[in-house]
Amino acid sequence: MAITLPNQPADTGLAPAPPGLPPGPRIPRLIQTAAFILGGVRFLESCRRRYGDAVTMSTMFDSPFVMVFDPVMVKELFQGSGEQLHAGEANALLGPVLGERSVLLLDGAEHLRHRRLMLPPFHGQAMRGYIEVMREAADTEVDAWPVREPFAILPSMQSLTLKVIIHAVFGYEPGPAADELRRRLRAMVEPVARPRGLLLLQLLGQFGADRRALTRFEAQRRAVDEILYAEIAQRRAQPDLEQRRDVFSALLIAEDEHGERLSDREVRDELVTLLLAGHETTATGLAWTFDLLLHSPAVHRRASEGDDEYLDAVVKESLRIRPVIPGVGRVVRGEPFRLNGYEIPPGVEINPSIRVIHRRADLYPDPGAFRPERFLGPGAPDTYTWIPFGGGTRRCLGASFAMTEMREVLRRVLERCALRPARQELEKTVFRGITLAPREGVRVMQDRAPRAA
Repeated sequence: MAITLPNQPADTGLAPAPPGLPPGPRIPRLIQTAAFILGGVRFLESCRRRYGDAVTMSTMFDSPFVMVFDPVMVKELFQGSGEQLHAGEANALLGPVLGERSVLLLDGAEHLRHRRLMLPPFHGQAMRGYIEVMREAADTEVDAWPVREPFAILPSMQSLTLKVIIHAVFGYEPGPAADELRRRLRAMVEPVARPRGLLLLQLLGQFGADRRALTRFEAQRRAVDEILYAEIAQRRAQPDLEQRRDVFSALLIAEDEHGERLSDREVRDELVTLLLAGHETTATGLAWTFDLLLHSPAVHRRASEGDDEYLDAVVKESLRIRPVIPGVGRVVRGEPFRLNGYEIPPGVEINPSIRVIHRRADLYPDPGAFRPERFLGPGAPDTYTWIPFGGGTRRCLGASFAMTEMREVLRRVLERCALRPARQELEKTVFRGITLAPREGVRVMQDRAPRAA
């Protein structure tokens, strides 16, 4: 059922907003919260039609904040000063999981320092070295899939992306130590990844309700920390650390312009950040890609030819139609921030809506259609109309890693398997932790045993 807004004054239909802020719905915060949860993108599109490309809103979790639906304003925001626009503060909800020294929670000079130290392992020769790890993880999952029996592909993609992270990021070879780390990481992430799990965790922390759930999560986090801090100490003592090719080891030896390295706590927080940013998100993106691809026979046939450029376009179009993260945020600090003529006061968060921007018919004709060709040749979407990884100096550090992993897994599965959808309709969306995930996990079927790896 579509969410509709209550009638507004007959003269303009616009609700009054605080000075400097765009207009927005004049309904109680509780109702707006329910509209966000139940109406999702339909509620946001309804607001855009009524109030324009910048809308002031309020919920039980954030009041007031400004939603942005226009690439011009997105560009203004992404090009703004990191000293004035605090993305780390906007990500504070992730603090209990990531830790206070995560690059996602830092702002200003501290954020830029961490970002520079973390970037090298995700580019150039290092990136190419991870491809075989991705293919091997895909083969392991494919070999375990049933034949002529429906199964959900999302759990398999979660297992796959976690294997890649354990090997490429954490630097563990297959064996008991890797298995134990994988078990503890999943135990920590699973409660957060449940529908609205992160919000529930925040509420438990604020109001002290159901202390057992919060205590259980804290114990699971300590179990992960026990392994990570012991491994940090062990690796710092190794003389050949510079010869290792995993991200974990690279973080331990990275030095800033003053010759200083990350502390143990900072390394721990960044490892957990890379886990959360590269595990659930990439797995969810892959599940959505298979859902869309298998329901589009012509795209499926062309993708099976294995062309790199077309596979990349398939992944990009999937992330457009089914963005894994609904939006990004910046909190204004210091002076008011000028946004398309508005003066956004300090303390107000600005949120570009990835979902709405990706569905604009003026940017993407027939926006509901799955057309990878949009991303081929001249006129392809740019960095302000296609924003699944955010943008500016806060663009996701692992964007190239995620795109490469999605392309290589897609290629490997199409090479080996003959998959088809187990249901006629595309999956419905459910909010899981920080991701917009397929409600039933994308059920598929293979009619023959996969080809040999």
